[in-house]
Amino acid sequence: MKKNVAIGGALLAISSTSFAQGSVTLYGLLDTGVEYVSHANAEGKSVVRMPSITGELPSRWGIKGSEDLGNGYKAVFALESGFNVNSGTSGQGGRLFGRQRWVGIDSPYGTVAFGRQYTMTYLAVIDADVIGPNMYGMASRDSYLPNARSDNSVTYRGKFGGLTVGAQYSFGRDSAGTGNSPGQGICAGQVPGEMTECRSWSTMLKYDGSWFGAAASYEEQRGGAGAAASFFDGLKPVALTAAGDRDDRAQANGYVTLHGMKLVAGWIGRWVDTDASGGPNLRSNLYYASASYQFDPAFTLDGGVYHIIVSGQDARATLGVVRGTYYLSKRTATYLMGSYLTNSSHSAFSVSSGGGGTTPAPGQGQLGMMVGLRQLF
Repeated sequence: MKKNVAIGGALLAISSTSFAQGSVTLYGLLDTGVEYVSHANAEGKSVVRMPSITGELPSRWGIKGSEDLGNGYKAVFALESGFNVNSGTSGQGGRLFGRQRWVGIDSPYGTVAFGRQYTMTYLAVIDADVIGPNMYGMASRDSYLPNARSDNSVTYRGKFGGLTVGAQYSFGRDSAGTGNSPGQGICAGQVPGEMTECRSWSTMLKYDGSWFGAAASYEEQRGGAGAAASFFDGLKPVALTAAGDRDDRAQANGYVTLHGMKLVAGWIGRWVDTDASGGPNLRSNLYYASASYQFDPAFTLDGGVYHIIVSGQDARATLGVVRGTYYLSKRTATYLMGSYLTNSSHSAFSVSSGGGGTTPAPGQGQLGMMVGLRQLF
């Protein structure tokens, strides 16, 4: 009995020491409000609602942690779940950890990780556009951009001074079969004998200095059973049924900070080629510029202009947005924002990225306004 107690005590001591060398953090964000959208359907009727997806930032909760392995190496992980505050439902097709779920090793030479992760497209744009995954902005021009993530991914990211390099490879970007990201359909992949079906890869090169920065990225997605490519312009998505079909995006952006103001400009090009399945080839170019100024620690004003052209579908749209954020504390903020969208005669982009249901008639402009509250924990 004494021997067993001694062994148990020793194991407990070892366990306590091991846990003391690691850390686990629970975190989250809740963001919601009330939105008004004009001409929210083909009949031109407006809507007042609580949107399901976002306000300034998507709501989420997560767990992240690390354990020191010695000699500059750490085991790291993240589990992150998106949810809709208005209804309590899970995002990302109902997945429990649909935003992120990965484990990896961090070292002086960079981080290698495995699981469901963001692609380099997301990482290259997230620090550039000051509006970010806002209700009105880049997300309503191309909803994939703030949701650029893939299952079955291996990633590498290394930071060397101000320079960051990254690469990502996915063996099949939608293993759950619930739709990986908006506008992509379903593409599970990992089929015997079909090495390229539903595959994706991306690369990134990024520099951040004391007052300026720049980034570039490239991403390729291959087609497969159930895959699609939507341009979010009100027209039917293009099917990418063959493994040789491709949906590619390239981007370049840069920013400067002057006298407390951050100024950003960027371009995102997209190429959808469906020669392998006998479909069309389409192109789009998204140009944007945004700016942010913090008047004092409690108030920030920002805004942006976004213009997209979809060749082959004769669709064009321009969106402008202005947003004011007032910080009630370090963790709580309230905001008011407004946006106006113009559509060309054949396009039906929506001003809002708040979960669908606001597609106007082709050629119709839209006004969107939202007041909201967000809380960090």
